[in-house]
Amino acid sequence: MAEPLAVEQAVSLPRIAIESITPTVEQGRCAAKALQGRPVALSAVLVCDGHGKLGAEVLWRRADDQGEWQRLPLIPQGNDLWQAELTPRQVDKLHFAIEAWVDAWASYCDELGKKYQAGVPVGLELQEGERLLQDTLEQAEPAHIDMLQELLVDLAEARDSEARVALLLSPHTCHIMALAGPRAQLVRSAEYPLDVERQLAEFASWYELFPRSQTDDVNRHGTFDDVIHRLPDIARMGFDVLYFPPIHPIGLTHRKGPNNSLQAGPNDPGSPYAIGSEEGGHDALHPLLGDLEDFHRLVTAARAHDLEIALDFAIQCSPDHPWLREHPGWFNWRPDGSIRYAENPPKKYEDIVNVEFYAEDAVPALWLALRDVVLFWVEQGVTLFRVDNPHTKPLPFWEWLIADIRQRHPAVIFLAEAFTRPAMMARLGKIGFSQSYTYFTWRNTKDELESYFTELNQPPWRDCYRPNFFVNTPDINPYFLQRSGRAGFLIRAALATMGSGLWGMYSGFELCEAEPLPGREEYLDSEKYQLRPRNWHAPGNIIGEIARLNRIRRSNPALQTHLGFQAYHAWNDNILFFGKRTADLSNFILIAVCLDPFNAQEAHFELPLWEFGLNDDATTHGEDLMNGHTWLWHGKTQWMRIEPWYLPFGIWRIRPAA
Repeated sequence: MAEPLAVEQAVSLPRIAIESITPTVEQGRCAAKALQGRPVALSAVLVCDGHGKLGAEVLWRRADDQGEWQRLPLIPQGNDLWQAELTPRQVDKLHFAIEAWVDAWASYCDELGKKYQAGVPVGLELQEGERLLQDTLEQAEPAHIDMLQELLVDLAEARDSEARVALLLSPHTCHIMALAGPRAQLVRSAEYPLDVERQLAEFASWYELFPRSQTDDVNRHGTFDDVIHRLPDIARMGFDVLYFPPIHPIGLTHRKGPNNSLQAGPNDPGSPYAIGSEEGGHDALHPLLGDLEDFHRLVTAARAHDLEIALDFAIQCSPDHPWLREHPGWFNWRPDGSIRYAENPPKKYEDIVNVEFYAEDAVPALWLALRDVVLFWVEQGVTLFRVDNPHTKPLPFWEWLIADIRQRHPAVIFLAEAFTRPAMMARLGKIGFSQSYTYFTWRNTKDELESYFTELNQPPWRDCYRPNFFVNTPDINPYFLQRSGRAGFLIRAALATMGSGLWGMYSGFELCEAEPLPGREEYLDSEKYQLRPRNWHAPGNIIGEIARLNRIRRSNPALQTHLGFQAYHAWNDNILFFGKRTADLSNFILIAVCLDPFNAQEAHFELPLWEFGLNDDATTHGEDLMNGHTWLWHGKTQWMRIEPWYLPFGIWRIRPAA
């Protein structure tokens, strides 16, 4: 039990309680996420004793602006919940607060209106109204004096009680008093931050490739010019982001050979994650890819195809990295003078060593050097960074680095490659990462997918975490894809593109590559250790379907976020049936995915007519977004059959029939 208050303390406490403010993360310790141009619902529960009416506003301004607050009225939604909509117009950091007060004029009007409608004499109430106006005039700001004086003149000239009541209750009078009226028991909440990012932070299609493999000859290392030649194909598939694993010089010490073997041949390229050699470190380019001029030409060419370049920011070093020679105090040396190589049991990385963030010589020199690496690549035209294993580096480092970079370059986006515990994944979002890899890769059953998609739509996840549904990565060849054939690849592509505004794929997915190392979620002949030229027009590819899925996403706002997911009834555990919709229901998409890649599946299902306020026998218009077919549905209960060898999913736009 709290300590009892002295009466002098009690009488000074606010009578209005401001509770359950949203969106907030950790009571404002971290910023909630928002997007440029997308409305943010700001809400609070306001509680006050008595029957008086409340007034409330959202106050907001830029985080670095100590000037006047801008204000938005909060509108009561019922049951003490109040809400306003703020639409940020630029990428920025904002602060907002909630103000609430007892609205004496609204309370007066409520009482006057009820009594007048009931036929109760209101002579005294009319006098009270005039007194309230007069009191307001005496304390009014100069901008409001003329309006109040005119109002009092009009009230004095009113013919009778009916006219006076009409004048006092008029919208014009209420507007004037909302501007100038007293705000009794005024109380303000703490300030809460909003991190406003550009749309690409929540809606983007990522394509990952190894530049060195963009070659037609296994004996010729690919170049940035080879990547430029591939840009039209990637753009035609509808991707927004072209992401490269590390493109830096690769060390020779303990270089890995094919399939992660410990012995590399003289022509084996090694793993690009073994960063650093005599030719440079994290701010250098592998010379066989090209020089900075070549890279700039690639960035320019990508932008001409509406593609932005993302780089892998991997904080690790080959034993040959210049930092080991120039800054030995940034590393943790063992008693025998050696340095421990990196491990992620059961995986071992004999060709990689890690920096020590809190070594005496590393604080703050290493932190600043890593920040400068990111700044260097931003200056070369890189706008997105996929961060390798951020959960294994200090959280304070990321919070500082991301804030520092985005203060200088607000458009920069950071993707966390963090396959780890849920609390850690959420924490990375809270401290600044724009988006994150997810558990989607390992969610396969209807129950798993429904539960996971629903969870991501709920607090605390919805306010701090944007999921990027990568269907595969160079490190992850999912068991489902290893055994499901072409239909399985289409199933995962449909789930990813429809389930989240963010999705990604590693090259080879469009060719349905899935040959594994036996018994492991890894690729045989992994591109991490060797060049992999490909025939991009190989039979059985799903390039056309991927392009269509990306076009559908771009044309339908409901699909440009992970938010808005709602599972609906389809009576078959092998069919996931869900909807995505905009708030005004102008764009309503239904998605049915057969989770069985081998057998046709059938189900009765429910059209969500209730979402439109329609009766169960209403008629709706349907359109198949994959093939353009249209039809009319009559009634709520319908039937579907999905044949995975043809197309294992359906995407339908629904609207009430005219």
